[in-house]
Amino acid sequence: MSRGGKSAAENQTIDNMNDKTQTDENPDEKRQTGKKKAMFWERSDDDSVRCLLCPQLCNIAEGKTGLCGARKNCEASLVASGYGQISSVALDPIEKKPLYMYFPRTQILSIGSYGCNLRCPFCQNHEISMPARNDFHSGFNAEAQNSNTAEDENVKEQVSPDNILALAVRTIPEGNIGVAYTYNEPFINIEYLLDCAKAVHSIGLKNIVVTNGYINTKPLEKALPLIDAMNIDLKGFTESFYKNLGGSLNPVMETISMAIKYCHVEITTLIIPGENENDIEELSKWLASLDPNIPLHLSRFFPRFKYADKTPTPRETIYKMQDVAKKHLLNVFTGNM
Repeated sequence: MSRGGKSAAENQTIDNMNDKTQTDENPDEKRQTGKKKAMFWERSDDDSVRCLLCPQLCNIAEGKTGLCGARKNCEASLVASGYGQISSVALDPIEKKPLYMYFPRTQILSIGSYGCNLRCPFCQNHEISMPARNDFHSGFNAEAQNSNTAEDENVKEQVSPDNILALAVRTIPEGNIGVAYTYNEPFINIEYLLDCAKAVHSIGLKNIVVTNGYINTKPLEKALPLIDAMNIDLKGFTESFYKNLGGSLNPVMETISMAIKYCHVEITTLIIPGENENDIEELSKWLASLDPNIPLHLSRFFPRFKYADKTPTPRETIYKMQDVAKKHLLNVFTGNM
């Protein structure tokens, strides 16, 4: 995800998050990390399974995970090994997602896990979206590891949807309007997202998803009725640019086209010097063909991850691209300035 992440110091660790909110909880119904059966997959002729969640369509051998690191083949069945593993939690201004035209000046409980289904060399959150061996730690004081390199018994803690709901309720007096699924790519943990989103909606709070939009149509159709607002990364507007990220442009365009029919949508494009400035004209023109009112956030790049040797995007470039986009769209904002 190309968003500003939460450092360890910034994370709001909730020590009492796992306090029981319901005393009649059935232990048999507790979802253990790595044991929650995944959705959207099919079994192959051998012991491998094919994940159908996103356009990567990973063919996953026994004991391995897909590219995202959050879906694992266990005994010829796909399990959601990232279910309930929380790397980051914070009560953020909604504008930080960024959402500028949806319940402005409110707060949103923001949670993230680990993993991603793209491989952006400029990733602003690579510490949690692409954790190395032994580098993933729960945001709730429980050590955990990327399922690519750890057995399920090494995972010490899992945060239930009821826990998330309880925290969302406790933060309502602080201005919270719901839960945002963010920091890493939330759709790779769609089972957890759906369970949390149903709970959040059950008490009238809002669900917000901050995503790269790289998801197949059927899973997206399952999730959209539970989503109130989305910020979708449109990282560039050429197939060659997306190929460098390990993905494809068309699925993201399809996600945007579908999402605007269900919920409030804002778009973010991280402007990287020498990479995607020239995409903004066609990108904004296409968004305007869907709806000229769609908010577009043009975000300033800072050196991170494999682009650590690059220079930050000049402010003048961001303002210039804003002028270009404003020829087609009514709401164009700058970010990370």
